[in-house]
Amino acid sequence: MKKNDHRSQYFLLLILLLFFLAGCQRDDSSNEQSSSTISSVESSIEDESSESVESKETTDPENNNEDRAQVILEDLSLEEKVGQMFLARLPDEDADYLAQQYHLGGYIWFAKDFSEKIPETVAEEIQAIQNSMPIDLFMAVDEEGGEVTRVSSFEQYRSEPFLSPQEAFVWDGWEEIRAQEQEKALLLKELGLNMNLAPVADVPLEETDFIYSRAFSMDPNEVAEFVKTAVKLSQDEKVASVIKHFPGYGNNMDTHTGIAYDERDFQTFIERDFLPFQAGIEAGASAVLVAHNVITSVDETMPASLSPEVNQLLRENLSFDGIVMTDDLIMDGLRLFAETEEAAVLAVLAGNDILISSEFPAQVSAVISAVEEGRIAEEQINEAVLRILKIKLQLEIIE
Repeated sequence: MKKNDHRSQYFLLLILLLFFLAGCQRDDSSNEQSSSTISSVESSIEDESSESVESKETTDPENNNEDRAQVILEDLSLEEKVGQMFLARLPDEDADYLAQQYHLGGYIWFAKDFSEKIPETVAEEIQAIQNSMPIDLFMAVDEEGGEVTRVSSFEQYRSEPFLSPQEAFVWDGWEEIRAQEQEKALLLKELGLNMNLAPVADVPLEETDFIYSRAFSMDPNEVAEFVKTAVKLSQDEKVASVIKHFPGYGNNMDTHTGIAYDERDFQTFIERDFLPFQAGIEAGASAVLVAHNVITSVDETMPASLSPEVNQLLRENLSFDGIVMTDDLIMDGLRLFAETEEAAVLAVLAGNDILISSEFPAQVSAVISAVEEGRIAEEQINEAVLRILKIKLQLEIIE
């Protein structure tokens, strides 16, 4: 009897042991399955995250425009690249032929180009030039309002010229400012003009200063608010806004008729003159136009438009990565420092992307020769043209 009892006890223990071992196996299997599931989920999340980042990178308009600009650039000859850097004064005739011959990047229109024409004729002329070119041009104009109204001065375009910024503000404050700036952009856009050399970002010191009547205010913060507003409204309509005249005229004389030396200390520029330009840059301005005045606190040997140090201020201090352009290279103030061809070469060496030129045939040839001779690095030309093409893509001037 005792022997049978022992056997029963052993048998019961054996059964319990088997159940225990089976349970452990199930736990191990469950843990392995759970671990596998977690790994699978984590892998899926990582894949989705990676795909999301890649998708964002490929659909980012900025990255896309840069890639497309690079593709266009790689297909251009040296002559075509240099031509893109010139905003030429519109000739009286053969505008399409000359644009093709010199591979021009743009034309600037003046009052004489509108005075005897109806809007439909101007629009047709612009479209004809664009149709003749493999890369559409910047079609630029100065339509500031007030004294400088190349288009609205003529009643076939607008019943009255646009008011100056000061006059518009007196008329009906910021509401009138916004209304006029938007109407300017829409008028230019309708004609086929895709670049406005405005707004004026200068901060005069006195009412007797040369730039006073064209400026918004003598308060840099008020000018900054105006510039920000004007830039945004223009850019929203795909009309490139060009803020001017960097680093700021202040109380300088007119460089159309002579050279101006600005002897103010650099701190004044930081506290006053740079504020509106910074506001315009942050608002998305396509370009900044550099003046011909000599800023002695930055470079006492060269006008701002020919000074690498002034260009560096824009690129580094104000973090501007858009187009930097000169004022017209034919201005009297510049001729004291360089003759026609040399002025163009120095302007490129200074870091300008676009040169406004009334004597473009000679200046285009001079820049090409300077590259071929090794005086200007072709890489610098490439960087300038890449910026130009990128802006043209952003504004849908080229597609």
